[in-house]
Amino acid sequence: MTATASPADAAAFDRLMTARHSCRAFLPEPIPRATIEAILTTAQKTASWNNTQPWQVVIASGAAAERFRALMLGLASSGAEPTPDFAFPREYRGALLDRRRACGFQLYDAVGVSRGDKAAYARQSLRNFALFDAPHVAIVTTDEALGAYGALDCGAYVSNFMTAATAHGVATIAQAALAVHSGAIRAHFGLGEERRVVCGISFGRADESHPVNGYRTPRAGLDEVVRWEE
Repeated sequence: MTATASPADAAAFDRLMTARHSCRAFLPEPIPRATIEAILTTAQKTASWNNTQPWQVVIASGAAAERFRALMLGLASSGAEPTPDFAFPREYRGALLDRRRACGFQLYDAVGVSRGDKAAYARQSLRNFALFDAPHVAIVTTDEALGAYGALDCGAYVSNFMTAATAHGVATIAQAALAVHSGAIRAHFGLGEERRVVCGISFGRADESHPVNGYRTPRAGLDEVVRWEE
């Protein structure tokens, strides 16, 4: 049975989508287990190819989050060879490159990094591997046999997780950067070789006083992304 929708439902969903943003500075305050379970329960309703629900999620909190943070920082600082399960973009072209640059400039301007300051760029990049000080991180994996379709389903799951988190006042950031060290993540959490790391999601309460959380990236207009055929 399809639930009856209302204008209020549409408005509430739009507010959540508008409110969600990539948080890059978290407070140390942990999120109650019941709240995390509520977020996961909502995200579990994500649609998937043939209802395969390929996502498996590891939630690290407390000491486990600290051990994982130390692992990621150590790998990133050591120059360890990347072992991503999914190839990163070959290149960014046209409007995609323009949007990527604009996003980067907004970030660096917010944290006071001068353009061309490579040392400062590197320090800011390491913040990814420190999980932006978040008290929790979710590692999302898919089954190797499903290939791109499993990763696509996990992408929908990640989006729904973050939107559900927003509804509970929990800030998030999806981090493909962590998947650079997929092999180490599998070993650290004892995951099977058939699991492929899609990304991590760091989450917690946002540090609203930090300038890095004070900007929002724009979205392209429909005229840029939609073609109508009638």
